[in-house]
Amino acid sequence: MKNIGLVLEGGGMRGLYTCGVLEYFLEHNIDFNYIIGVSAGACNAASYISKQKGRNETVNISFSKDKRYMSIRNLIFKKSYFRWDFIFDEIPNKHHLFDFEAFNNSSCKFLIGATDCATGNAVYFNKEDVGKNFTPIIASASLPLISKMVKFKNYELLDGGISDSIPIKKSMLDGNVKNVIVLTRNKEYRKGPIKHTEIYKLKYRKYPKLINAIFNRYKNYNETLDYVEKLENEGKVLVIRPSKPLEVGRVEKDPIRLKALFDNGYEDAKKQF
Repeated sequence: MKNIGLVLEGGGMRGLYTCGVLEYFLEHNIDFNYIIGVSAGACNAASYISKQKGRNETVNISFSKDKRYMSIRNLIFKKSYFRWDFIFDEIPNKHHLFDFEAFNNSSCKFLIGATDCATGNAVYFNKEDVGKNFTPIIASASLPLISKMVKFKNYELLDGGISDSIPIKKSMLDGNVKNVIVLTRNKEYRKGPIKHTEIYKLKYRKYPKLINAIFNRYKNYNETLDYVEKLENEGKVLVIRPSKPLEVGRVEKDPIRLKALFDNGYEDAKKQF
């Protein structure tokens, strides 16, 4: 669809909802010429762009209990709860092959949002930056406290959700007057202030602007949700969000719950389109 942006929120394993939505899009040849995602939204967009039906569901659910995928052990020995070399090297090159050729040859513009730790501001990378290593996508999905900072293009980067959880304004600035937004929270949800602030102050003491961004994230997130609902009421965006109560957390491992969330996303997309 031309001049219509697809905006994908993150949310860790709550991104299985987005996987379901994108699967419906793939099955019905619904394409966008502009896609922007952060964190899990950016991760799931990759297989949608390469048009690999079923890949997101298979990878996210079949490996959910694999300690190499996510575990405290990874955090201790690899300094990251999610083991990125397994997720973005071993899986796409050995277990469930990723179609790099189809991804790179896609005509759509794909932006990946991450957070610059020096400034606390959002930075965006292009499809051409992804390469064979998925580095900007890894950066976008690197959650504070449980992931290492990612060095890329003279930046030190973390989770894109810190600075721009739902990048609708960026999509509109890039000329998309109409947008489809996929959220991973129920409509009534609003984020509260962060807890355990002293841990963040200690961990990121050399990055005061990052700390400020983390502490103010809930305000910016809630303001963006209010803005999204305003646009929705004006008919300027189509919002797809979980219609059933959310039972999946950011690091959920239960394949039954993950599959139910995937199915909810698929059915919600079906109802909307």
